[in-house]
Amino acid sequence: MPIPLVNSIASWFLKKRFHQMELFLKYPNEVQSELLQNLIDTAKHTEIGKRYDFASIKDYRTFADRIPVRTYEEYEQMIDRSRHGENNIFWPTPIKWFAKSSGTTNAKSKFIPVSSASLEDCHYAAGKDLLCMYLNNNEGSKLFTGKNLRLGGSQEVYKDKGTFFGDLSAIIIDNMPFWADFSSTPSAEVSLMSDWENKMQAIVQETMHENVTSLAGVPSWMLVLLNQVLSTTGNQYINQVWENIEVYFHGGVNFDPYIEQYQKILPSNQFHYYEIYNASEGFFAIQDQNKPDGLLLMLDYGIFYEFIPMTNYGTPEEHIIPLSEVIVGQNYAVIITTNAGLWRYQIGDTVRFTSINPYKIKVTGRTKHHINVFGEELIIENAEEALKIVTKATNSEIMDYTVAPIFMKDRERGAHEWLIEFKTPPNNINDFAHQLDKALQALNSDYEAKRYNNTTLNPLKLCVARERLFYDWLKSQGKLGGQHKIPRLSNTRKYLEELLALNTKSCSIAK
Repeated sequence: MPIPLVNSIASWFLKKRFHQMELFLKYPNEVQSELLQNLIDTAKHTEIGKRYDFASIKDYRTFADRIPVRTYEEYEQMIDRSRHGENNIFWPTPIKWFAKSSGTTNAKSKFIPVSSASLEDCHYAAGKDLLCMYLNNNEGSKLFTGKNLRLGGSQEVYKDKGTFFGDLSAIIIDNMPFWADFSSTPSAEVSLMSDWENKMQAIVQETMHENVTSLAGVPSWMLVLLNQVLSTTGNQYINQVWENIEVYFHGGVNFDPYIEQYQKILPSNQFHYYEIYNASEGFFAIQDQNKPDGLLLMLDYGIFYEFIPMTNYGTPEEHIIPLSEVIVGQNYAVIITTNAGLWRYQIGDTVRFTSINPYKIKVTGRTKHHINVFGEELIIENAEEALKIVTKATNSEIMDYTVAPIFMKDRERGAHEWLIEFKTPPNNINDFAHQLDKALQALNSDYEAKRYNNTTLNPLKLCVARERLFYDWLKSQGKLGGQHKIPRLSNTRKYLEELLALNTKSCSIAK
């Protein structure tokens, strides 16, 4: 199909969609209230709907007072019944698909329900919106002259008890219309291969002669793939392999630690990076401008949002607020109610609002992935901003890292232990450790207070990881590829000790 015609069709769809988006941009809280009432009315005859008398719920306050917030563990029994073929438990339509996810650190698999409504009205709708926003911002785009290189999960889709489970990306690929395969690469057969290392080779062989115009996938694993493409082809830059490549749609992890490595192999001022925020539970937010200023929270995908201020998260003073009460700059844990039957479900992510007109967010980390053993409240956003500052100052590059506490023992104070795998190491590791410690103090007043005169915390300890340490650790855990991520911050030493056992490098103290 000629590109002008494709762009005309996309433009028509975009204008039609913009009229719908204008509703939630102008009346966000009204749209969310109506959406919540629709979800309640739809599910009032389900088991959970009868238990909490959904039929009598007519406003948010009644909803919030009556229905408890749940974690996956508290939902697991109902989900397990649904996986075994029971219907009408938490959603009225039969749920045949479950997205298998172990998250970042939890070894136990989670099975997140994916209804036909959430596939169509959330995940697929978001994909269309993403393309439309990109084309609207880049009128000369030739996106549709070539193919999108998609890098999804490494698990196949498995049938079990009449229902199906697999990575969310596998479920989406498996349910796509046949014509969508023509605009994507690699083929569905290769995309759904379960052996990650063989899959990477297969993707390289299948895609390196294609006309790839866009990329989509998690930054850490996409970088591994692109470096393998360069190694196989003998080229220095990705746009020597795919000369028409113009955009990378990324999500899953913070992109800041990877941006310089991407710019080295994609050295073009015309190349665009578009961030998305999605998970097995739903598609939440999209970068709507070429230059990111936060991700636009999508309010009409069948997801109702609530938030817990992290200032009182997990305390007796903890309270939950609707979207209408959030403020800019505050860190929040996210609670969702969805068109797949997740009612007041705590997804474990934290976000910060960068704008409330419209509502835009930045993902700041995970509720479980912070260090607060000594009252220092170190979050991933602090850690990665500090690393960004110090790597720039020392002309170094980082591949991966994790951090854990060194617990107090006898009269010895505590500390933080960092394990970092460098792509380009600094000239002086001790100086790097010292600068990192100072940067963390400048970014986090709680950490600074605990470090003042070493009152509670000693200087951080930095261990240099051997090459491919984190890759080998993930492989040993059966977590190569897809949405699997390195645990960045932890209140325990479990992951760090496992990694140190595989390591051969020495450690330094930030004196």
